Amino acid sequence: MEYVIVGDEKGVVIPELRDYPLGKRVMRGLRLIHTHLKNEPLSEDDLTDLSLLRFDLLAALLFTPGKAQINAQLAWLSPDQRGTTTTLDPILPLERIDLDCIHFIPELEADLEKAARAETRAKDALERAILISVTTKGTRQEAEDSIAELRELARTAQVEALDEFIQRPKTLNPRTLMGEGMMRDVVIRAMQRGASMLIFDQELTPAQMRSISAMTELKVIDRSQLILDIFARRAKTLDGKVQVELAQLKYLLPRLSGRGVQMSRLMGGIGGRGPGETKLETDRRRVRDRITSLERELKEISQGRDQRRKQRVKAGVPIISIVGYTNAGKSTLLNSLTKSDVFTEDLLFATLDTSSRRLRFPREREVIITDTVGFIRSLPKSLMGAFKATLEEMRDADLLLHVVDASHPRFEDQITQVRAILAELGLGDKQELLVYNKADLMNDMRKKDMVAFLKVRQSARAQNSVTVSARDRKSLKPLMDELQRRFWSEDEIINEDCDQIG
Repeated sequence: MEYVIVGDEKGVVIPELRDYPLGKRVMRGLRLIHTHLKNEPLSEDDLTDLSLLRFDLLAALLFTPGKAQINAQLAWLSPDQRGTTTTLDPILPLERIDLDCIHFIPELEADLEKAARAETRAKDALERAILISVTTKGTRQEAEDSIAELRELARTAQVEALDEFIQRPKTLNPRTLMGEGMMRDVVIRAMQRGASMLIFDQELTPAQMRSISAMTELKVIDRSQLILDIFARRAKTLDGKVQVELAQLKYLLPRLSGRGVQMSRLMGGIGGRGPGETKLETDRRRVRDRITSLERELKEISQGRDQRRKQRVKAGVPIISIVGYTNAGKSTLLNSLTKSDVFTEDLLFATLDTSSRRLRFPREREVIITDTVGFIRSLPKSLMGAFKATLEEMRDADLLLHVVDASHPRFEDQITQVRAILAELGLGDKQELLVYNKADLMNDMRKKDMVAFLKVRQSARAQNSVTVSARDRKSLKPLMDELQRRFWSEDEIINEDCDQIG
């Protein structure tokens, strides 16, 4: 016996169960036995508690006023095709209940663990998550587009997205964003599907992250944290690694939590003197020192980039920066144009480090063309530092090659998002050439959705753009012709031809 709780006819209050945390085990290691004084069966609230708190077993003793007979009803979690459900036994006289808990519960837990492992569809998944969007802004369609993008980010980070929840309340709950009803549904679904974490599409404050984690007993991260994790995996160069670590530490610093400032010598005054620096303050100081060191290192790296850029500018070679939404095909286009082998993959942020190559034209002409990290909607300001190298390359560019995934159903929104970020970074006045990529997929689009196909065609004509398939070098001739026309006038070409003839 661990707890004896006295309630009333309305119910009992279950105490905090910190000594029995979830995590390594599928179930909590506790059984709940309570009484129903009016002989009523187990209710939906009882079964919700069973699922929510992950009890090993739930039992109700059913009394009828004026009668000596005591009945009982049992319920427990059990595996099914969707993950976990509840099994409800019929009501029986107490003396007829015969359950060997010593053997039954370990076998049940083993079955639940086996079902959870069997349900994992992604073989390379490191975690299993529930995706959540809670917003008061925009339309329902915009929220669905954003969470679809979050799903792709999760896939890139090797996280299997088991389910999604979207809520658009009139006001946000300051502690948990979502309402109590949705919180309960999310936790039950997470337990049913065997999720190990919750990923929010919105950026969470440190207090919100702690509150949600305490209530759900699950790991909680937000969109920014997920992107930073992807950045950390993708960065290969020293420059990229330094930028990512710096962004991670700046994100982490305000989220370091501990006993607070009451034990800090920095507090000063009455009640502020005492044992000196706490572990929390020590951690914060170390993070600040590391941030200062990384900023110094990044400045030195940046000086080297400045020298290389000045040499390119001095040589008078035109500079092109490939920009666009993440996974639009920028690196594939660079590879096709320059016959290089920059890493490409059908994942968001497959390229994080900048890559520069020479692109040669007829008559011994050439330009420097640079691949940059892709943009994404709702990019938090805290992550802008990780784009420092990309931004420096774009500022020196004579032309921005804006690559668009023409096969994406929301390609116009992606164009708008990229242009908005460019404007925010002070690059909105740069000369731009729109390149509608993935023309090879547009043939399938024409068969499946003629309206969408015509929309892309009309947009491409209106934007005075070029349509290509980055995987097909033969389709790149119109792009090469347009680049040559932009950098060298027809008079220059004619004069050079005349000089060669003369």
